[in-house]
Amino acid sequence: MEDQLSIWSLVFGASFVVQLVMLSLLAASFLSWVVIFQRRRVISGAQKAFKAFEERFWSGADLGQLYREANADPDSESGAENIFRAGLKEFTRLTQQSNADPDMVMNGVQRAMRVAMAREEEKLEAHLPFLATVGSTSPYVGLFGTVWGIMNAFRGLANVQQATLASVAPGISEALIATAIGLFAAIPAVVAYNRYSASADSLLNSYETFADEFSSILYRRVHAR
Repeated sequence: MEDQLSIWSLVFGASFVVQLVMLSLLAASFLSWVVIFQRRRVISGAQKAFKAFEERFWSGADLGQLYREANADPDSESGAENIFRAGLKEFTRLTQQSNADPDMVMNGVQRAMRVAMAREEEKLEAHLPFLATVGSTSPYVGLFGTVWGIMNAFRGLANVQQATLASVAPGISEALIATAIGLFAAIPAVVAYNRYSASADSLLNSYETFADEFSSILYRRVHAR
C-alpha cells in the first residue's frame, strides 16, 4: 500500500491527461524561476545604477563633461543615464539652431526623455506578464488535473464489487498531486510578480522625478540664453 502511494509511483501511474498537466505545470514552474532570477538581476542592477548616476549628477559636475563621460562608457543598466543622455542630446541639437524658441526646445527635450523613459519601462517590466499568467492560471490547471484524476478514480469503482478506501485512495492521491504542483508553480510566481512590479514602479517614479528635475535645470539654462 505504501509503495502504491509513494509520490513517484503515483506520478508514473497517473493517467496520460494528468501526467500531461503535471508536465506542463513543472515546465511553467521552471520557466518562471528562470524569469524570477533574470528579473532580480535586471531590477537590482537598475537600482544600483540609478543610485550611482544620481550621485554623479548631483555632485556638481559639469553637465557637458558628464554627458561626454556617459557617451564614452554608457551603462545600459542605468535608466537615469539613458534619460539624461537623450534629454541633453536633444537640448544640444535644438539650441544649436538659430533663433531657437525656448518653449520648442523644452518640448523637444521632454519628448526625447519620455521616449527614453518608455524604453526603460519596457526593460523593467519585460516578462512580468508571464509571471502573472503562471500565478493566475497554474492553480486552475492543477485543479483540472485533479478533477480529471478523481473522475477516473470513481469510474474505476464501477469495476469493483465492493468500494474500499484502498481501492480509491491511489486515484485520489495522484489527482491531488496535480493541484499541489499547480500551487508550487503559482505561489513563487505571484510573490515575484508583486515584488518586481512594485520595484519597477518605484524605479519608474524615480526616473520621472529625475526627468522633471533635469527639465528644470535645462529650462533655466535655455531661458538664460
